[in-house]
Amino acid sequence: MSEIQETQVAARHRRVLQGTVVSDKMDKTIVVQVIRRYKHPRYRKYVNERLRYKAHDERNEAKLGDVVRIVSSRPLSREKRWRLQGVVEKATIV
Repeated sequence: MSEIQETQVAARHRRVLQGTVVSDKMDKTIVVQVIRRYKHPRYRKYVNERLRYKAHDERNEAKLGDVVRIVSSRPLSREKRWRLQGVVEKATIV
């Protein structure tokens, strides 16, 4: 298998999540909140689960309130295991 094919295979197994930036105070790091809605197995009630991920933002392009897409990566620090893939929607300033 060539090197190009190996990288394409590896890229297919990466998880991609979409969420909202809730903090951009760190340098080259953003905190993204991802909301997952699922039905509780016992109570049959819909539950919103909010998870927060720290993601690497090399150019500090994502700002507070932006909707972004993050992709899983190798560990970059103690808590960072995600990279910013792109900004889906810029936050509206009110």
